[in-house]
Amino acid sequence: MAYTPALSDRPRVLVVGGGYVGLYVALKLQKKVKAHGGIVTLVDPLPYMTYQPFLPEVAAGSIESRHAVVSHRMHLKQTEVITGRVASIDHANKTAVVESEDGEVSFEVPYRDVVIAAGAVTRTFPIPGLAEEGIGLKTIEEALELRNTVLERIEAGSIMPDGPEKKRALTFVCVGGGFAGIEAMTEIEDMARHAAEHNPRLKRSDLRFVLVEAMGRIMPEVTEHQAEWVVEHMRSRGIEVLLNTSLASAVDGKLDLINMPDKTPAQSFETDTLLWTAGVQANPVVRNFGFELDERGRVKANAELRIIDADGKPVEGAWTAGDVAAVPDLTGGGVGGFCVPNAQHAVRQAKHLAKNIYAERWGVGEVTEYKHKNLGAVAGFGINKGVAKVMGIKLKGPLAWLAHRGYHGFAMPTVERKIRVIADWLLNAVLGRDTTEISDLETPYRAFRTAATPAPKPKPAEKKAEDKADEQAPADSR
Repeated sequence: MAYTPALSDRPRVLVVGGGYVGLYVALKLQKKVKAHGGIVTLVDPLPYMTYQPFLPEVAAGSIESRHAVVSHRMHLKQTEVITGRVASIDHANKTAVVESEDGEVSFEVPYRDVVIAAGAVTRTFPIPGLAEEGIGLKTIEEALELRNTVLERIEAGSIMPDGPEKKRALTFVCVGGGFAGIEAMTEIEDMARHAAEHNPRLKRSDLRFVLVEAMGRIMPEVTEHQAEWVVEHMRSRGIEVLLNTSLASAVDGKLDLINMPDKTPAQSFETDTLLWTAGVQANPVVRNFGFELDERGRVKANAELRIIDADGKPVEGAWTAGDVAAVPDLTGGGVGGFCVPNAQHAVRQAKHLAKNIYAERWGVGEVTEYKHKNLGAVAGFGINKGVAKVMGIKLKGPLAWLAHRGYHGFAMPTVERKIRVIADWLLNAVLGRDTTEISDLETPYRAFRTAATPAPKPKPAEKKAEDKADEQAPADSR
């Protein structure tokens, strides 16, 4: 349907994507651009930005799900927000085609500058059964589904007789030994053990947790010694850590594992909960934008965060940053010479990008190259447990856990969201962990439709039996 909604006719900075980069670019530019007679327009299929480092804690119930997201409309009051997706870009004519989420409405949006900030999506492989049985941890909805699945399986398993079905229900598997996988597995284990302690029909030993990692070590962001400590820590909590192991099949929940690199059979078992955190890739939507991409599907960029063409020359009015961009790491510490896809780089690149656009268009300041040395890494493994490497200082246990919460509490965008998250932590510290399952999230209308659907009329034979029973019933029971 050809339709153009009421849009501003002012010179536009079009921001494609509302994650870390998109949110911060809009936050930093909206007032400045408006003061010069322009407008910032942000387009994203979701009406909020998700702070992804908090997803493991959302899955474990330490943070309320709405508090881990930042509303675009609430915090970008001077930005033109469009909840939809950019389907294509014609940069030669400075126009983008925007579609509604259902694809029924599309319209053109003109711009002067465009910022490609579409982020990353979960990277998967053609493993049989993975698409049907697996769940990722890239969105707030996935974190909620993971939490409710784990708690529902614990309740269901508690009333099953001992046997294969019960073992399947109480087996929880994560594939991927990076930060996301380790934090998710340990947070879920912490929550699940707590839930089992409150169920008299279960013992902690009834639950099985398995982490599968294809490489010979986990968490490449920390030192080898720290990674080994994390493996020992997880195994001490009863989590099976299978290194040099990969998933070959997940058909119908039956997991077939293989040894790496010779791909010989390892072990097989069944599960109802398969979490996939084996990496991310640049959002494939950028293939429709007409800009140069590298071999990993990322938009090519220079250190000024400008998009570059096939000859390495800057494309006028085109910018990019974050997980979707191949940005050179001038510190020399990045994998392959590029900045690694993490929140630390995305936030800092976004702020730098906003300054560069402002300097380029309105001559305030200078366009400079992005250079940021990684400050380190922090990870939480459940209450009072964690590992960290901050500016060369190695931490583990409660101190690392506090460093994790301190860093991410500070990094959470907007003061309003910081307060909500910190309030969640304080409430959990005082009241304890909440292990309440919210049922029927996928079928919210089930209860109403069951109530609104008339019961089937009894068959003639059944009706005669009911009438006879009524006749034979004692008078005082009628």
